[in-house]
Amino acid sequence: GRQVFILETGVRFSYGLQEKFKNLFKKNKMANHKSAQKRIRSNEAKKLRNKYQHKTTRNAVRRLRAMEDKKEAETLFPSVVAMLDKLAKRNIIHKNKAANLKSGLQIAINKL
Repeated sequence: GRQVFILETGVRFSYGLQEKFKNLFKKNKMANHKSAQKRIRSNEAKKLRNKYQHKTTRNAVRRLRAMEDKKEAETLFPSVVAMLDKLAKRNIIHKNKAANLKSGLQIAINKL
């Protein structure tokens, strides 16, 4: 395939364009104050944490839906519900989405 130069996470350039755009994307390019730079750093950390927790919860929901054994599913269900509630409490997902997911999981478990 084609070689790609990755300047920052999610920013991809072909190798011919890397010199042209090198100075365009610098960390903290908008922040002029110490507190604004700290805010950028803390927001990045929070974003990564939220992304990790959301992905972990989605994988747990997927694993629960794929289960064939009702007993195992019933033992895993409370922990998945707790994960969904935690995401909803922290506004990573909407509370109604959490409720819909929990309801759908309970229906899926009852059908086993």
